[in-house]
Amino acid sequence: MSTEYRLCELATVSLHVNDLETDSQLDDPSKHQDQIENVFEGGELFLHTNGTVNGKSLTKPVRKFEESENAVGNGADSLSISAEAKRCPVHEQELQFYCSTEGRLTCSKCVSDGSCQGHKVSELVTQATVVRNQLVDVCEKMQLQALRIKRFIDRTLTAREKAVQTDANSARERVLAQVNVVREALEEEEQRLLEAIQREEERVEQCLLTQRAHWAHTLEKLTHTRTNLVHTLTHATDTMIVSSNEEINDRVEDAEGVGEPRDTEQLTLNRSCSDSKLMVGLWASALLLGPSAHRLTALRFKAQTVSPLLSLSSDQRTLTFLPKRQRQLPPSDPARFDSWPNALCSPPMSSGTHSWILDVVTSAAFKVGVCYSSIERKGSGNGARLGYNTKSWVLSHYDGDLSFCHDGCNVGITVAKKLKRVGLLLDWPSQTLLFYEPESMSVLHVVNHAFSEPLLAACAVADQSVSILH
Repeated sequence: MSTEYRLCELATVSLHVNDLETDSQLDDPSKHQDQIENVFEGGELFLHTNGTVNGKSLTKPVRKFEESENAVGNGADSLSISAEAKRCPVHEQELQFYCSTEGRLTCSKCVSDGSCQGHKVSELVTQATVVRNQLVDVCEKMQLQALRIKRFIDRTLTAREKAVQTDANSARERVLAQVNVVREALEEEEQRLLEAIQREEERVEQCLLTQRAHWAHTLEKLTHTRTNLVHTLTHATDTMIVSSNEEINDRVEDAEGVGEPRDTEQLTLNRSCSDSKLMVGLWASALLLGPSAHRLTALRFKAQTVSPLLSLSSDQRTLTFLPKRQRQLPPSDPARFDSWPNALCSPPMSSGTHSWILDVVTSAAFKVGVCYSSIERKGSGNGARLGYNTKSWVLSHYDGDLSFCHDGCNVGITVAKKLKRVGLLLDWPSQTLLFYEPESMSVLHVVNHAFSEPLLAACAVADQSVSILH
C-alpha cells in the first residue's frame, strides 16, 4: 500500500470527523463515541468511519502502518530516500538504518564496524513506520481535541452567554428591589420622624405660649400690686396706713403667692422624638460599609495609664488581667490607674469620624468605651471607675450580663449570643457614640451627647484578655 494512499485515508478521516461535528447525533455522546472509536486488534489501531468522500464509499479502515508495508522503497510509492537521498559521508553508502543512540541516519557499514557499532539500531523502514504511527496518533488526538473545542464553543460558551445575561438581569432586579424596599422604608421613616418632630415642636411651643401668657399676666398683676403699695407708702397718712393694714396684708399675701418661675423639661424639645433604630442602623452601615467607609482608627494602649492589675503586650494592643501572684508594682505615674483595672488609648479624638474593634471573646468581665482625659486615675472611688461618673461612657459585660453604663446608671442590653467582638463608632460632628456587633452589624447602643472635651478610648479587663484589632 503506497504512502500517498495511506495519507489520503488519513485526510479522508479528518474530513469525515469534521462532518461529524454538525451531525445531529452529536447531541448523544454515546452515539458520537460509536462513530469515532479507537479499537485495538492484534496491536493495530483502526479508526472506524462510515462516511463518503467524493461520492465514493469509504469502507477501508485507517490503521497504523506495518513494517511489512514497505513505506520506503520503490519509486513513486515511497516517501523515499530516492536518488537524491543523502549518503554516508564516511562510507558513501545509502543511509538505510537509524541509530537511536545518536539520533541520526546511518549506513550498514557504520553499524557493523563503524561509529554506530554496538548502538541501538533499527532499519529505516521500521523507524519510519514508528514515526508515521506516532503522527497518526497525534493527528487523531488533535482532531478529537478540535472537536471538543468546537463543541465547547458551540454549546458551553453559548449556554454561558445566555446564562450570564439571565443572571445579570436577575441581579439587577434584585438590587433594584432591595433599593426600592430601603427607599420606601426610608421615606416612611422620614415622614414618621418629621411628623414626630413637628408634634414635639408644637407641644413645646404651646407650653411656651401658655407659660408666657401666665407669667405675663402674673407680672402685670404683681406690678399693679406693687404700684398700689408704693402709692400707699408714699401718700397715705399714718392713720390711713394703720387702718388699711388688713388690706395691705392681703395684697402682700397675693404677691407672695405668685411663686418663682422655673425652667422645666416641658419647655425643651425631647430629642428622643427623632430616635430611629432604622435610621441609626443605616447611618452606621453607610459609615462603616459604604463606598467611602472609614478605616479603623489605629489605636494603642498608653503604657503609662495601664493599671498594675493588667499586663500590656509588646505591640500595645492587648490587655491581660493578672493573678495576684504575677502582679508587679509598675513605675509611679500620674496618668496610671492604681486601683481599677483600667487603661486608656491614644490618640485623643476631638474631630472627624473614628471606629475601632476590640476582640473580647476570651473575657467574661470587661468594659469598653470612651472617657475624658480628665477622668480621675487614683483611688478606688467612682471618680476613677469607668461608667460610674460623668466623664466615661462604656459597654460593660460581667457575669453574662451586658449593659451600657454612664454616671452610675446601667441600661441593660439583650444579645442573642455571647459577644466575640465589640465595635465602636464615634462621629464627632454629630456628637454620636455607637456600640455595635461587627459580625452582624447590629447596633447595641447609641449615645447622643454634647461632648465637651477630647475623648480617649478606654478599657477595663477583669478576666483573661481584650485586644484592639487592626
